[in-house]
Amino acid sequence: MKSPSQALLVSVSMLTAATAWAQGPEEVETAALELIENKCLVCHNTEARTSGLDLTTLDGALAGGAHGPALVPGDAEQSPLYGKIAAGEMPLGNPLPRKEHDIVRRWINAGAPWSRAITHGEKRSRAVSDWWSLQPLSESDPPALQNAPEGWQSPIDRFIYAEMEHKRLAPSPPADRATLIRRATFDLTGLPPTPEEIDAFSNDPSDNAYERLLDRLLASKHYGERWGRHWLDVVRFGESHGYEQNHLRNNAWPFRDYVIRSFNDDKPFDQMVLEHLAGDQVAAGNPDVEVATAFLVAGPHDTVGIDNIEGQLQKRANDLNDIITATSGAFLGLTVHCARCHDHKFDPIQQADYYRMQSIFEGVHFDQRVVANAEQIQQREHRTRPIEEALARTDKELQTIAEQAEPLIERQKPSIVARYRPPVDAKGTEETFEPVEARFVRMRISGRYRGTPRLDELEVWTSGPKPRNAALASAGGKASAASTRKADDDPNAYSVDHVIDGDFAKRWISNDPDRGEVTVELAQPETISRIFWSRDRLGGFQKTFLSGVPTEYVVETSLDGKRWRKVADTEDRLPYTEAEQDELILMTVLDADGKRRRQSLLQHKKKQQAELDAIPKLPTVYAGRFEQPEDPTHLFKRGNPMNKGEAIAPGGLSTLENIFPRFELGLEAPEGERRLALAKWITDDRNPLTPRVLANRVWHYHFGRGLAGTPSDFGYNGERPTHPELLDWLAQRVQAYRWRLKPLHKEIMMSAAYRQSSRYDIDAANIDREARYLWRFPPRRLEAEAIRDAILAVSGKLDPTMGGPGFRLYKYTVDNVATYYPRQEFDEATFRRSVYHQAARSVKVDLLGQYDCPDSALPAPKREVSTSPLQALSLLNNPFMLQQAVFFAERLTSEAREPHAQVNRAYRLAFGRAPTPEEQAAAVDLIGEQGLPIFCRAIFNANEFLYVM
Repeated sequence: MKSPSQALLVSVSMLTAATAWAQGPEEVETAALELIENKCLVCHNTEARTSGLDLTTLDGALAGGAHGPALVPGDAEQSPLYGKIAAGEMPLGNPLPRKEHDIVRRWINAGAPWSRAITHGEKRSRAVSDWWSLQPLSESDPPALQNAPEGWQSPIDRFIYAEMEHKRLAPSPPADRATLIRRATFDLTGLPPTPEEIDAFSNDPSDNAYERLLDRLLASKHYGERWGRHWLDVVRFGESHGYEQNHLRNNAWPFRDYVIRSFNDDKPFDQMVLEHLAGDQVAAGNPDVEVATAFLVAGPHDTVGIDNIEGQLQKRANDLNDIITATSGAFLGLTVHCARCHDHKFDPIQQADYYRMQSIFEGVHFDQRVVANAEQIQQREHRTRPIEEALARTDKELQTIAEQAEPLIERQKPSIVARYRPPVDAKGTEETFEPVEARFVRMRISGRYRGTPRLDELEVWTSGPKPRNAALASAGGKASAASTRKADDDPNAYSVDHVIDGDFAKRWISNDPDRGEVTVELAQPETISRIFWSRDRLGGFQKTFLSGVPTEYVVETSLDGKRWRKVADTEDRLPYTEAEQDELILMTVLDADGKRRRQSLLQHKKKQQAELDAIPKLPTVYAGRFEQPEDPTHLFKRGNPMNKGEAIAPGGLSTLENIFPRFELGLEAPEGERRLALAKWITDDRNPLTPRVLANRVWHYHFGRGLAGTPSDFGYNGERPTHPELLDWLAQRVQAYRWRLKPLHKEIMMSAAYRQSSRYDIDAANIDREARYLWRFPPRRLEAEAIRDAILAVSGKLDPTMGGPGFRLYKYTVDNVATYYPRQEFDEATFRRSVYHQAARSVKVDLLGQYDCPDSALPAPKREVSTSPLQALSLLNNPFMLQQAVFFAERLTSEAREPHAQVNRAYRLAFGRAPTPEEQAAAVDLIGEQGLPIFCRAIFNANEFLYVM
């Protein structure tokens, strides 16, 4: 039998791995059939039968279509229906979230019960201009209520209660003050309230205590950090390029700071839209605003060079598609990107609309640019201009010498080149010499082309009629190096053994950036006459990818490994690059005076360049580079950039033409004017989408789900709002507040709907399991960042420093591609709020990754909430958690002397309440048996710590 303390530890740990609610078989069937009905029957119904598949009946699903049966009851993994959904291939253009994948999987594994008929019925197959989100904002007044409970009289509450009555639901009682302050504080700041703040609010007898609490929280600097993080999700902000190389963007952080600052300043959101799309146009020379255009290039970008024109055009088209996707989703709630290849299948968005937007962004390039004010630019120019002018004079003199020598070069170049051997070749370079007996061969590299010296093979060939590579490990050869780079995940990744393994796909890399030395010991003395080395034998790293090529070296041999003899070097080879070859030829044809003059000028230029380089450069930000497009935008037939159609001018979407006219510019409109025109069209008072989408996002983050459950898709494949009149009323409030969000937050949070408890009621849950009609406040788990920040706050280690370059929860290394290694030790530099973490794409750092922190490769308008054993294991055993539990214990020891007081303090810090007598007794026992840090780990693992009720 477990002791009370063991029971506390086990139960608290297991709570994390449990779901907040469970679905029974009937609920799973209902949910699965509703998904099929709402998401699949548009294409796979009795009439349409796309690919021959009819999903209106179980028989149809079992019969399947052109690709065989869609369903294998009892085995989701063998069911194409689940496979297509899980892969994100279906529904076409609108993949389902992981939570819905799980519903389909569980339903199929339960035998795919199909107890009711589902039909396509009268459902329209697509949205047209009369779609709900494309209508002007309705001006309906809040409904008059006869029987509303006390306190449910605000306009928001009247809309909510009217729908509750319709559903035969009743609201829950108000939350107690301790619960309410914890909810509101996490909601607005992402941090837990202190015990002192809880006491002050709980004991405040004034009628406006809650209102004053909201005013304090909205004025907190932490508000911008919390709500700025929400917005960074929406705009897919990441601090690395993504794709194969995935190098960090070390100057992307100013956009994050701009967002946090804008939220804290309560900057009107329509102004933020203008600045996001055209900050360089509305505030040229103001770095604090110009950085906002980083929104345009905040997404992933492929930095791998492509030689063929098809690949280059496709990569450019993908960049523009990312900008279009982010812009239309974030501000308009439209999936314009689905019209890239053809007219939108479900929404009234023409393919021409897509290319109107592409034309707007045609001059935007993923790159950094100087972002400085006029004074900074002027001061630097004052320092650099004299040096640049002197440097230009030096270059002109050097050019004159070269031009005067051209006749000599033309006559003598062939004979000069003939004196030298060809330059080294990264794919393979041979050095021959007179036969010599040796057991050791050494290659000392003193010069390299771009990057740290590296080799993929070093062959040592015997002389005679049957030469063989005696260096191979398989022949008994051994290799050693003066230094070798080490990789954290694989200590042998760049081992010198690779130069004698016969495998050209692996390579040795020196740990010295400028030189390297490799020695091969043969199995026995051999008579050798040549070596053959390569850096890129397979040719996979040519041109822009080529680096680390040994260009200057000496080859030596020895019998005993002590006395060495030089047998080859690169002194008689042409230099590796054409520029170096040209300089060699020029210096060869010049007379003595010419040589001295040119060498003097080159030294002078080097000194001038050093002076110029010493002047601090103007700040650059990864905020996009803008150029006037050289050619007009063309519609790509079937989305193929190699198949151009008609020219398309920049303009607004035809989707809203019934409400207000779209703008259209000329084919050669100035680049900046295009983006500014779009920003003004998006924020036009007649545009109903922008305030609707914004109001829904604010509601989403307050209640865990928007009134429309798909925050960035207000089209046919998105969810229709549960309270359409309330949504429009809130959208009008956005405009009434002149697009400032803080008054809207306050109005929502002052409502009785927000302030009610999260008490569970089984009868209400049978009607509305997810509390979408708000018969209770929907409890929800904290996001990954809020969990980590709360841990730091409770342990007493949270660093409140705001802004500036972020910290890293990984070790970053680059060898053509970036590699990220998770940190196992954490210092004070990593104790800042998680919004300041330099989040790299495709990198799931511990704790944040397990708790569904988005990857940022795509916009994340709402966070997925998964439940997995790894979450509980991470909270229990992650090195960060072990460290913070010790810090928490140290804090408790310093603030309370004996175990009962320590337990009380721990509960109040972590949960915002005192422990019950039973909890107190079990916790004291646990501390006595296992120690205070173990108790602190248990506290961090409690659902009460992880959830907001």
